[in-house]
Amino acid sequence: MHTLSPSLLMLRCGLLALTLALPFSASAADPESEDRLPLDELRTFADVFNQIRIGYVEQIDDSQLLEYAIQGMLMNLDPHSAYLDKDDFEDLQNTTSGEFSGLGLEVGMEDGYVKIIAPIDGSPAAEAGLMSGDVILNLDGKAVKGMSLNEAIDLMRGPKGSEIELTIGRPGESQPFDVTLQRDTIKVASVRERFLEPGYGYIRVAQFQNQTGPDVKAALQRLMEEEELKGLVLDLRNNPGGVLRASVDVAGLFMDSGLVVYTEGRLPNSHIRYSAEPGDASAGTPIVVLINGGSASASEIVAGALQDHNRAVIMGSDSFGKGSVQTVMPISESRAVKLTTALYFTPEGRSIQAAGIVPDILVERARVTAYDTSRQLSEADLNRRLENVNGDSGDKPRKVSSELLASDNQLYEALTLLKGVNILGKRQRPAAILPAPTDDS
Repeated sequence: MHTLSPSLLMLRCGLLALTLALPFSASAADPESEDRLPLDELRTFADVFNQIRIGYVEQIDDSQLLEYAIQGMLMNLDPHSAYLDKDDFEDLQNTTSGEFSGLGLEVGMEDGYVKIIAPIDGSPAAEAGLMSGDVILNLDGKAVKGMSLNEAIDLMRGPKGSEIELTIGRPGESQPFDVTLQRDTIKVASVRERFLEPGYGYIRVAQFQNQTGPDVKAALQRLMEEEELKGLVLDLRNNPGGVLRASVDVAGLFMDSGLVVYTEGRLPNSHIRYSAEPGDASAGTPIVVLINGGSASASEIVAGALQDHNRAVIMGSDSFGKGSVQTVMPISESRAVKLTTALYFTPEGRSIQAAGIVPDILVERARVTAYDTSRQLSEADLNRRLENVNGDSGDKPRKVSSELLASDNQLYEALTLLKGVNILGKRQRPAAILPAPTDDS
């Protein structure tokens, strides 16, 4: 007769107790859920657990083996569900507060590899030229294939100043390449602002943290106090997301009330609608929102809301498409589970998941060089030319943002569009001043 070990017997008893208790707890959460846990599969799990603990070539502690089982369950659900130990949970809290140590990468798991969602502004990863869509193949010579996301992140951690070599695969490149990064303290400047040209403001949101909403409001107020705002570029490129509430606050600054985003899931408390407070803080200023493949989650919520409410023109390239909600559920004082519990939907009911936000105007990032027209002749250069009857000199050079065009063609196109909107607005005649129709007309 086969005798169960004490630990295995306890495991089976625990599973049986959970099975007997489940219908009552599940029914309380969801009246339609009456399914019990599958006893046969749980017995199989217990048997496999026992075979590993008594037959594996190295002895593994029972608690460690159970943690492996939990990690395996979550890793096979989706790229964003994960088991969080004490260090992982602390890192998550530090990221949303705005300061942490590492390489400055927002990453996810895809096809067994770690894929870069976006580098964080000013981080070692950004300064080294790593890009959204890059795939990490090796970490210090160790193959990433087969690692869990948490294992890969653990390898990327380390003391400030220490180095790590990453082998990168980049779409469009025939061969992988190596890059050595030096770990540093990552201080995320969530919001920055400046004027691109007189009257045309720029606000960059690098990540959605707890204070991003108030920070964007303060940046907007500083721009509007400095001079009249004719147009605004809201730059969400390579913004990996962050705190949901912050995205609602930012979108609400540019809306005069209305639905921003809603979520749907299996649990009753996952059906939530988030709306903007009344009052457009930008006073109706024309807005262009820049997005790209590194714009994810909260960035997509802002872009989708402003697009659905016809409040902004979305420009750039398709966003990342992370339209799922993760809930952190503590399972002990030092451990938690980050579980995908719902999906995001834009105000018009579009699911962001795996589709992303499609820009109104597609502008791919490109290297653009302006022609040198300084030697081109015009009428003003000719001898014995007739002078302008209005007194204009005719030899005043036109200001062209050639430097911006060369450094960031997407931002250049956004500024150009805002100028066009402003020009058209000035030239439109109000309907009230049109002549009234007569009987003879």
